[in-house]
Amino acid sequence: MSRIGNMPITVPSGVTVTVGANNEVTVKGPKGELKQNLPADIIIEQNGETIDVKRPSESKQHKSLHGLTRTLLNNMIVGTSEGFKKELQINGVGYRAAKQGNKLVMNLGYSHQVEMEETGNITIEVPQPNTIIISGPDKQKVGQFAAEVREKRPPEPYKGKGIKYIDERIIRKEGKTGSKK
Repeated sequence: MSRIGNMPITVPSGVTVTVGANNEVTVKGPKGELKQNLPADIIIEQNGETIDVKRPSESKQHKSLHGLTRTLLNNMIVGTSEGFKKELQINGVGYRAAKQGNKLVMNLGYSHQVEMEETGNITIEVPQPNTIIISGPDKQKVGQFAAEVREKRPPEPYKGKGIKYIDERIIRKEGKTGSKK
């Protein structure tokens, strides 16, 4: 049995969930609106303030889609009510970030500045020159955008310079040693 798939989803106040034909789910909340086509085989039942996700059979495909469907639906509800965020930290001398309008402008040791623009309903905050906060209602898009920012200068293992997630631990390597005569 799928332990995650069997757990009911509670819908917080201020969030409306609409299940259409072929499991086209629309979730509206204070942080925005998300729409997604979930697997059509899985049964989604709304009972007042809770949503139950059930599978029609015990086949391997239905078992694998059961927990996935429940998690995707729960992430949509949490995203529209609370939102998701990823924090990035910039390490390195002269490395810094700033926000200009709806663009993230970063100095990362290149001969030019790296600019990235906010897309969709993703918002970027720069509370300090070495901290970037990316937030939005869609968990997948927030994670993807954070990965694209990190990709501009991934952390290197010798000095730890680069962009890393705030909770990421960089495994450091020892540098070269002098030659023995």
